Formats: sequence, structure tokens, C-alpha cells
Amino acid sequence: MIKKISLLIAGIIALPFIIALFMKTDYSVERVITINANKAMVFNYIKRLKNQDNFSKWAQMDPNMKKSFQGVDGTVGFISAWDSENEEVGKGEQEIINIIEGERVDFELRFLSPFEATSPAYMTTTAISASTTKVAWGFQGRIDYPMNIMFLFMNFEQVIGDDLQTGLNNLKVIIEK
Repeated sequence: MIKKISLLIAGIIALPFIIALFMKTDYSVERVITINANKAMVFNYIKRLKNQDNFSKWAQMDPNMKKSFQGVDGTVGFISAWDSENEEVGKGEQEIINIIEGERVDFELRFLSPFEATSPAYMTTTAISASTTKVAWGFQGRIDYPMNIMFLFMNFEQVIGDDLQTGLNNLKVIIEK
């Protein structure tokens, strides 16, 4: 009887680890908004990381976070770093790693705490008309085994997508003023 109970308990403990073996480890999310402004104006605004403080939900979660900058904003190599005691914000940095002028900015996000991760992100602009621009904001991430079991309980694409959409909605308000 004790052997059967021990096997049952071991099976219950092992089950999440077995399930995690078959679950995805990567996720990707993108959100899009249309802004009533010309593409050049929108792109010149979004390529500057300091401007994310004005529209990004994450930047606004802790008004007391410490910020530091290295390099020339809006150029490849510029780094924006943050340090917050708020665990939802944590500590990390974001670097501009590529710019296709007028079209796309690629970032590398390096999270240092409360967890360590490196994730690519990007923002793109596409002219819909002379006075209307589509902006896309995308993010990719990875959750390694066995922590990927969290995908069963949390929809990361939805959570991060909602935060991106909030930022894009804020960006629309700022640019259309």
C-alpha cells in the first residue's frame, strides 16, 4: 500500500515535468495601430527610445524607476537602462540594434531581474496614405523547460499583447495631438 501511494505521489509530482517536455518554449506577439500622421513624423518619434517613456505601459508602471542612457538616442547602439524596485518592472536595458530608416527599428531587451532573459523586439511604420501610418510593435520571448509549464496557466501572447496595445494606444494619442 505504501509503495502504491509513493508511486502515485511521484507520478503526480512528475506529471507537470512530463507535460512541459511537450510544450512550446517560444512565443511571439505583435500589435498594430493606425495613426493619423505622416510616416516620417511617426518614425522619427518611435526610433528614439527616450520617447518610449511617454507611451510604453512598462515605462509608466513605476514613475520612480532609475533610468540611464548611453549613446545618441535614435541611433544604433543607443542603450536605455532601467532599475525599479517594482518586481513587475525589475531591472534591465534596451538597445537599438538596427534601424532601417523610415521603416523599422530593432531592439534587444536584456532583462536582468527579477529574471534573466534576452528578447528581440521591433517597431515598424508603413504608410497607408500621405497622412496615415500603420505602426506595428512586436516582441519575442522564450521560457525554457521546465518553466514553460506556465504556458498552461498564462497566455503570454495575450498579456504582452495587451501591454503592447496599451502602448500603441498611448502613442496614437501623443502623436495625433
